[in-house]
Amino acid sequence: MTTSEEEKFTMFRNRLIKVYRHLGKQARRQGISCYRIYDHDLPEFPLCIELYGEKLYVAEYKRRHSMTEEEHDGWMEQTLDVAGEVLGVEKANIFLKLRQRKPGRLGQYQKYDAVQHEFQVEENGLKFIVNLSDYLDTGLFLDHRLTRQQVRGLCEGKKVLNLFAYTGSFSVYAAAGGASEVVTVDLSKTYLNWSERNLTLNGFTDPAIYKTVHADVMQYLKTLPSGYFDLVVMDPPTFSNSKRMEDILDIQRDHAVLINDCLAAMKPGGLLYFSTNFRKFLLETEKIHTDHVKDITKATTPFDFEGRLYRYCYVIRKQ
Repeated sequence: MTTSEEEKFTMFRNRLIKVYRHLGKQARRQGISCYRIYDHDLPEFPLCIELYGEKLYVAEYKRRHSMTEEEHDGWMEQTLDVAGEVLGVEKANIFLKLRQRKPGRLGQYQKYDAVQHEFQVEENGLKFIVNLSDYLDTGLFLDHRLTRQQVRGLCEGKKVLNLFAYTGSFSVYAAAGGASEVVTVDLSKTYLNWSERNLTLNGFTDPAIYKTVHADVMQYLKTLPSGYFDLVVMDPPTFSNSKRMEDILDIQRDHAVLINDCLAAMKPGGLLYFSTNFRKFLLETEKIHTDHVKDITKATTPFDFEGRLYRYCYVIRKQ
């Protein structure tokens, strides 16, 4: 290894030591075992690194580089050695992925390999199944940790609708908050099943209260009775052209229609939590059928995402 390469790895090691010391202290103080440590902090190391209890999730962003395949394998091997050493994680507990930079949630709904590795983690006293090897995403979006807590505090006795629900973490929080009904909607049967298992894991099993719906959200919203739900959570992909959908979803083009359809299904005074990962997103407030729109992006940014969170979050109240 050349001196220049040694210097780069020294920089990477020092950076990891610094951020882990800072973030680890906050995580321990808050009782959090799953959090992001590093996200492309150094251009020479285009990685996302997250800790899940005693396991480490390392995702390399796709990029152009001049290394041969053998050289890249060697670089990655040393990178993982440094990360494992600094973060105190055994090599067997490090899971590596290649993540593509694409719109919306990175790699959502895409399978990576055929080896199952599921385990349970805890967040704010609730349990969740995560999988660091089968899918490009882990099953728990860490950036919405605070948003989930907000929702939990508002659900007592409320009817809650969770749209584009992924693995149902918002549904679990809503149930834990005492919701009288929780409806979980997604187009993926795989993730609906995951949602049901997360609910069951936390003791929420009554099918009359906790319902899962396999549907295209854009079409499903048109079928809902007016004025039914008290609280709606909607975190859609930026773009989707799934063969199972009747229409293509483009969140910049379609968000006002989606939001208005949600408002139509809500009771007066009901709240919609709307989030998007589209970096160039502009909320078209003039098209939305309410004047009560509040940007809560900053208020829902966890400590481990400060300065590196690329999503927007709004709470919208029906008049």
